Amino acid sequence: MNPGPFPKAPAKPATVKPGDGARPEAVAAAEPVKSAEVVRPTEVVHVAEAPQPTAPPAPKPPAYCAGIADAAADARFAWQKEQLAALEKQVEERIARLEAKRAEYESWLARRNAFLSKADEGVVAIYTKMRPDAAALQLANMPDESAAAILTKLNARTASAILSEMEAARAAQLARMMTDAGKKARESEKS
Repeated sequence: MNPGPFPKAPAKPATVKPGDGARPEAVAAAEPVKSAEVVRPTEVVHVAEAPQPTAPPAPKPPAYCAGIADAAADARFAWQKEQLAALEKQVEERIARLEAKRAEYESWLARRNAFLSKADEGVVAIYTKMRPDAAALQLANMPDESAAAILTKLNARTASAILSEMEAARAAQLARMMTDAGKKARESEKS
């Protein structure tokens, strides 16, 4: 193996002489070298090669996996935590929207019930001021439940005057419904 040309000699000549028992390489290295002249040793010198850096042996797969298992588990848990936080935020947003809708529906229902109660009061006031024969004609054409509800809210004198102006079968039917409604109301109060 040829190691190639020797490095250039130092600027100061060495005091090594050929007869001093020095090796020929040392003598050649001690002599100044001219730039065009290449010095080649006459005998073969075995230069110990510098150790090449070797790659560290690859870790065994189970050892590698065991080494990073904790880090991988931590990363997976962190990712799952982020995903759960995002899902929790979405659930909270949906709950907030549902609560807003529920509040909206409750306010709408309250307004509707207030309107109906005012309308019922207004309708009862109208029938109270009507002549009994005109009120009887209108209540005779209404559904039974509505007519009975209005008659129940009227005072006894006005309700009896209206019922006396109706046909006997229709008046009896409305009176029976009023009685049944009264019984149910009393039973619910007792419970």
